[in-house]
Amino acid sequence: MSILLIILIVIIIIIAGIIVKFYNDLVNGKNHVENAWSQIDVQLQRRNDLIPNIVETVKGYAAHEKETLNQVTQARASMANATTVQEVAEADNMISGALKSLFAVSEAYPDLKANQNFIELQQELSDTEDKISYARQFYNDSVLKYNNLCQQFPSNIVASIFHFDKAEFFEAQEGTRAAPNVKF
Repeated sequence: MSILLIILIVIIIIIAGIIVKFYNDLVNGKNHVENAWSQIDVQLQRRNDLIPNIVETVKGYAAHEKETLNQVTQARASMANATTVQEVAEADNMISGALKSLFAVSEAYPDLKANQNFIELQQELSDTEDKISYARQFYNDSVLKYNNLCQQFPSNIVASIFHFDKAEFFEAQEGTRAAPNVKF
């Protein structure tokens, strides 16, 4: 009878070890998703900090392009109010479109294109956009790994017991995939 008890204890220890491993994997995955999200947030904030400088530089050259400047300012404000992944994605798309329009406006002003401040700001924004793109990719990769853990057997059992919910992907809106149509 004692051998049966030892076998039962070993089985319970193995099952507990498996549960602990899956739980730790899920926590690790969730933490990766949160870290990846904070990296996106850092880069979006960096871009938001650059926008007022660009707007002020452009204002001096393109005073009558008020609508474009207002779009950039409004898009930046919507980013500040965004709280969910979906809201941030929508605000990010608005900012990207507004910045594309702003840089298209700069094409109409040769003096602005030659302005050193504008060139430096444009380069910083370009670098930031590259970092945002990388951060989005890293976030979505982390979400994929985490969501796989939440859905694959047997870790999905542990995920449901401990209420690990799927994470949301950062996706571009349908209309933002096309190049903007700029008219003067």
